[in-house]
Order: sequence, then C-alpha cells, then structure tokens
Amino acid sequence: MRWIGLLAVFASAALFADFSDTLAPAMNHPAIRYFGPARDPIAKLNQRLIAGTARLTWAERGGFLQSVLDALAIPVESQMMVFSKTSLQLDLIEPRNPRSVFFNDSVSVAWMYGGFIEVAAQDPVQGIVFYKLHQTRGGVPAFERTDTCLRCHQAEPTLNIPGMLVRSVSPAASGVAMLIYGGTFPDHRTPFEDRWGGWYVTGAPAGMRHMGNAVITNRDQPELVNSAPLSDLRTKFPVDRYLSPYSDAAALLVFDHQMHLMNLITRMNWETRAGTQEKRRDLDRVIEEGARELVDYLLFVDEVPLKGRASGTSGFAAKFAAQGPMDSKGRRLRKLNLETRVFEYPCSYMIYSEAFNALPGQAKAAIYRRMWRVLSGGEKDVRYARLAGAGRRAVIEILRETKPEVLEYFR
Repeated sequence: MRWIGLLAVFASAALFADFSDTLAPAMNHPAIRYFGPARDPIAKLNQRLIAGTARLTWAERGGFLQSVLDALAIPVESQMMVFSKTSLQLDLIEPRNPRSVFFNDSVSVAWMYGGFIEVAAQDPVQGIVFYKLHQTRGGVPAFERTDTCLRCHQAEPTLNIPGMLVRSVSPAASGVAMLIYGGTFPDHRTPFEDRWGGWYVTGAPAGMRHMGNAVITNRDQPELVNSAPLSDLRTKFPVDRYLSPYSDAAALLVFDHQMHLMNLITRMNWETRAGTQEKRRDLDRVIEEGARELVDYLLFVDEVPLKGRASGTSGFAAKFAAQGPMDSKGRRLRKLNLETRVFEYPCSYMIYSEAFNALPGQAKAAIYRRMWRVLSGGEKDVRYARLAGAGRRAVIEILRETKPEVLEYFR
C-alpha cells in the first residue's frame, strides 16, 4: 500500500468541524477549573484504594494490569495493540514490544511490557484526566495524576480541550513514526486506507485496505509493507507477555468512533458552562452550532461504510453488544453490524454515558431538538438521506424507551 502523503493530513483536517477551528475556554476558567479535584473513575478508584475498600493484586503477567481492568470493568477482549512510538513511553515501544490498549465507555488503559500503566479517564465535567500507575510490588498502589500528556492531548485534533487522541502514522521497521509522510487522527469518518498505521489488526476483512500490520522498510521508496490479514499476533511478538494475542478489528472500529465523540461532548460542556458564566450574547448560536456538529457525529451521518465483514477475533463484539439498556423488543444501540457499517442502529451508545448525562440542560435541549429534526426527516440535505427507513425509526423507538428525557423533544 502506498502512503498518500500530506494529502491525507488535509483530507483528515477537512473532517473536523467548527470546534477544532476555534479556541476552547481556558483550563483555568472559573467555570472549568480543569486542575481542580477530579471525579473521574480513576479518582474514585484511588479513593477506594486509599480507604482500603479496593485492592489491586499483582500478577506475573502484566503486573497490576488485570486487576486494574477488573476494578474498572474494562474487558480484556477490548485489547488493541499499537507498535508505533507515539506514546509517553515511546522508548519501550516497537513492533516486538507493542503497547496494549484497553477501553470502556469512560476509561482507556495502556501498558507495554517493561513499562508503567497509563490511564486516560473522562471526568464528566472536566474532560479527560491522565494518570500513571507504577508497576512496583509492595505497599498500597495509587494512581498519580500527570499533565505531561497534555503536550499532545490538548490540540486541534482533540478540539483544543484535554481529550482523547488516536493516531495513524507511517511507521519505520523500528516503530518510529515517519511523520514526513503525514499522518491522520482517525474516527468513523476517516477512509480505511488512512487508518491504523502503527497498529496491529486482527479479524479485519480480507478485502479491507488499511495501514495496519505494516511498516516502511525503505525510506527512498516509502511503501508500507503489509502482511496478509491476521487472525492473531503470535508471529509478531511474544504474546505470552500480554493478556491476549489479539488486536481486535471490532474493538478498533468502536474505539475510532468513541474517542472523537468523547471530545465533542467535553467541548460542548465547556462551551456551555463558560458561556453561561460569561453571559455571552452569542451563546445560543454557539450551542446550536455545537449541537449540529455533535449530533451529526452521534448519528453517524458521515460514516465511511464497511466493505466486507469485520469478524473480530477476541470476542469483543459479543461482549460489547451485551451491555447497555435494551428496549421492549430486545434492541440495543450497542448492537454491532460489522458488515456494511459498524453499528446496527445509527445512533451512538455514548448517549447513555455519564459525560453525556452531565451536559448542561441547555446543551442537551439543543442536542435533542437537533436529533429530532434529523431523525424525523426534517433535515433535507442529501447527507442525511442515509438515515432514512427502518434504522431511523428504530433509533426513535429505542431512545423513547431507554432515554426517557427525549420524550419532551421526540414528539
């Protein structure tokens, strides 16, 4: 596969809407206070560890990793493997020693053999807060908050707030990101040809062209040398050092979608709270424009369709789909399609997340009004034609039963 160079940067940048092009409220804004006490899942777990009501246990494989995942209800099946040197511990990362990443709706946990545990957790009000846990036996382990990650995790791709960041790069055989050939920050709108550079991928369709499992071996001829589709990673590195031999394609697809939406929710929260305190005259316009951007993403309006079934390999798809609220017909927004699109129903499960629920009332009202305009067929632009039919009606029915606060708007 030939890397398409800097054109990919401009193509990806075009996908980012208004929020990425404007400054966010300052982290020390009186309505934000990002560096104040956190209320994210790691802050709560830390309190339990200190109080002695929770305990992390050491294992020979992964140290505290499995215990951390259990404490946060993060499934091992969500494991994804990144081998490009694009992390705080880049000196340790290379194709034979990748960084394993696990996630749920609010927390991402990362670890590579020989390193400490890294965590990014979404505070429902403050945004993404970063922590590290040293892999040292003995004593009472505790997570240490760190702001070093903000050097990369607060920039245009994160909508200029402390946020989540997914990167696709052209890696050398050593794992070094060869940024001279460009790179993208993928989400569900990004062409697959530009995704997963520097990541291992297991379970992707044979016909899907992507950048995963590939490296550049000749700087003069920057071709990504890609292998055949992988069912597991036993030929790539010593998998017995890790919790799983997979880097599941289904998990990667969900992860790509979720990370950008987490940032959109946080930015919407910050804009509304800061604007309200400042009594901005244009706040209604800011909220309406933010709602349009967030809802278009929430409803997968610009999703790139799949071409072939992404089966996954770890069991992530079944585990993920079994969670979350269900309507009287047994339907869940978390149900995966993985054949023509990622999800069966065109509305994100993140509408149930704690961060979404913590949005100020004015922001949620604008979001629900916008959702109803789109789902009811009031939005006539050709971009929304893909939402017509049974899928759109199903979303309305599911949300009416599982998210009662929409009833005021979904009439």
